[in-house]
Amino acid sequence: MRALGLDLGTKRIGVAVSDSEGLLATPIEVILRQKDTRQDHLAVVELVKEWEVNIVVVGMPYSLDGQEGPMAQKTFEEVKSLSDILPVPVETYDERLTTVTAERSLREQGVSSKEGRKVIDQLAAAVLLQAWLDKRQTLEDR
Repeated sequence: MRALGLDLGTKRIGVAVSDSEGLLATPIEVILRQKDTRQDHLAVVELVKEWEVNIVVVGMPYSLDGQEGPMAQKTFEEVKSLSDILPVPVETYDERLTTVTAERSLREQGVSSKEGRKVIDQLAAAVLLQAWLDKRQTLEDR
């Protein structure tokens, strides 16, 4: 089972994909947002086809206390739109602290802030997708 992870930002969409066994997430690219959200979604459709994924996992930006703030509401609306055009199921997953984790990882690797900005969104998508994959694996092992 291959999954595609999305970190939906206002300017960019970070994208990660899992291996075919659904065990390891890898960052693959960043989609620069267009003025037309439909164009962004069509780019995701193409990635779903290209990578032959079975499910799309979208990060849900809950506030630190777990509440649904304005960004979570906006993301939920976008997830509904994506679900309407994608040929595979779409799930959401709590993305709290994924960007912080990604930033920390880049710093530990000695990546400069300037270079890090180019990959932070796709790395955040990979952190999110890996967490989802790990939780799924844990549930299957029960």
